[in-house]
Amino acid sequence: MDKYLLEILVCPLCKGPLYYDKSAQELICRADRLAFPIRDDIPVMLEDEARELAADEEVPA
Repeated sequence: MDKYLLEILVCPLCKGPLYYDKSAQELICRADRLAFPIRDDIPVMLEDEARELAADEEVPA
């Protein structure tokens, strides 16, 4: 994942910052508790494609 791209991407819903989870290949919005997938090094920033984080799933700090 390109470092510059990570710096400019924000959550499409709340415009908040995203956390890059390299092992899961996801961009996580802590505020909305959504994880956006990264496929072939391309972030899929669509609400319909995001998965909701489970209530017991820990959000990285």
